Amino acid sequence: MNLKTALLLLLTSFTASVNAQTSAVLFAADTKPQLISKQFKFTEGPATDKKGNVFFTDQPNNQIWEYSAEGQLSLFMDNAKRSNGMYFDAKGNLISCADEQDELISISPDKKIKILLKEYQGKLMNGPNDVWIDRKTGGMYFTDPYYQREYWTRTKPDLDKQNVYYLPKGASEPIIIGGDFKQPNGITGTPDGKYLYVADIGANKTYRFTRNADGTLSNKTLFASQGSDGMTIDELGNIYLTGKGVTVYSPEGKQIAHIDIPEPWTANLCFAGKHKDQLFITASTAVYVLPMKVHGVE
Repeated sequence: MNLKTALLLLLTSFTASVNAQTSAVLFAADTKPQLISKQFKFTEGPATDKKGNVFFTDQPNNQIWEYSAEGQLSLFMDNAKRSNGMYFDAKGNLISCADEQDELISISPDKKIKILLKEYQGKLMNGPNDVWIDRKTGGMYFTDPYYQREYWTRTKPDLDKQNVYYLPKGASEPIIIGGDFKQPNGITGTPDGKYLYVADIGANKTYRFTRNADGTLSNKTLFASQGSDGMTIDELGNIYLTGKGVTVYSPEGKQIAHIDIPEPWTANLCFAGKHKDQLFITASTAVYVLPMKVHGVE
């Protein structure tokens, strides 16, 4: 073995040791994701309410399901307008990216649907995909990539770009914000409202932006050389990205952990439970829960 090979092996061993120690802060070393159910077609868009109940979508089956803080699984809604990414607003309404007709909708606790947005400057949206809400202002950020759906009659987008939008509270017209994206997807923000994270899954990059007082973004910075389908954040500011399992990055953008999920694709995740110390993961036909040592903040 030459010196270069020996040093490389030593560095690899040291990095693995550091990552193992760091991940131990997040979850116990012997903890594995627990399968909750594997009865779906494709799970997506988990969102947690104030009580710790999780709502998630089975988009191909056009349903929204609930996994209660007590661990009970039940169907919440049929004919859910092909809901995808979701997030709760301050009033307890479930805000959903519904791409049956490419809308942003609000679902009240009693399941009444209100259409918040359906077009941009007279053109049909590509297909709102994921959403994050600043609960202090009520402003909504959402990604709008184009994924051809089998239930659409159109075969090409009306818009010439795939953008990230900001919808101020009470507004009916969104604002294009941020930089150019190839195919934006996962999105989340810090609870203090300082930063917004956007995953450009088409470019395999995740960026961090500084949020300005008017909701616009500045200081686009490469956060990680990895794209993501979904995204969440914990109390320490760590960012959780999805795809081939779950990859966790520190606030500085360093990979600190990876969670293997025994499914072809991990789509999305959020913190759940009464204390938000359960990582709830939607992955292909299944949903999983991983007990955590840290808490979520969303």
